Amino acid sequence: MTAPRAVGVRIGYDAVPAAVRDWVDETLGSPVVATAEQVGGMSPGCATRLTCADGTRAFVKAVGAELNAETMRLFRREVAVLDHLGEHELWASLLASYDDGAWVALLIEDVEGRHPDFTDEAELESVLTGVDGLSTVLRERGVPASVDLIDVSDVFGKWATSLDALVDAAPGTPVPDWLRGDPHGWADVLREHAVRPMPDPVHWDIRIDNLLRRPGGEIVFLDWGTAARGPAWVDALLARLERVDEPWFDIAVRSCPALAEAGDEVVTAFLAGFGAHMAVRSVIAVDVNLPTLNDFRISESRRILAGVTRRADR
Repeated sequence: MTAPRAVGVRIGYDAVPAAVRDWVDETLGSPVVATAEQVGGMSPGCATRLTCADGTRAFVKAVGAELNAETMRLFRREVAVLDHLGEHELWASLLASYDDGAWVALLIEDVEGRHPDFTDEAELESVLTGVDGLSTVLRERGVPASVDLIDVSDVFGKWATSLDALVDAAPGTPVPDWLRGDPHGWADVLREHAVRPMPDPVHWDIRIDNLLRRPGGEIVFLDWGTAARGPAWVDALLARLERVDEPWFDIAVRSCPALAEAGDEVVTAFLAGFGAHMAVRSVIAVDVNLPTLNDFRISESRRILAGVTRRADR
């Protein structure tokens, strides 16, 4: 069974400040008597399934400024997004949120289920179908400009800059030599797409650790901290990245109407920019309380750039 690739080092629920835990008890209306810690994702805060004395269940995620201030910003974005989106079977509902300036916490619906297995064709197909449904719902509901979403146009620009920088990148930068100098002009493709209108809200973080499969097979999308505005096809592409280093990926791209319309060139440019950016960041980034993040960057960059090499050689 496919396991999450993003696995960080988290604090347990018992390490969360008492004020936050008291808020949880009060909000749920019954004291927490059992916890189950979750490991997927990179946040250094807790990610805990809770059971209360009266049987109430919920999921809590909490982080403080001393752990990672950027994660607090992601949590606040998630609160704003889920507040606006409301309830839907495609995502876990926000029950309540806490923010005292030093700690941010979210109480979320506890979804019964497990991560989908991307090596099981039926389960993978349910993920791809779920992503199509999610894109439709997000376009219908929209997210107001007052919500601070990530701007994919800006991201594409940063990726293009990373591709440009490869020619002078340090020798240890984990990229194939042939990509230095961007011989196919993928930076220009990204810049051209960066100036196109991008009105659609997108999840922008479709990974196994952010997906749950209910007992009935339905897919639930978690973790909205990096929700963005971008082209509607990006979530469909991200959903297929788990197998980007396999020829299956190319077949899956061609069989997806949204990605077929976007075109092979922009798909490959997206992969090249994403992989190059992670590779460059792996030698310059400073991560606070995220000890596994850089290994994740390197391994994901390697997989994605293997896909770029395969597609460039076709």
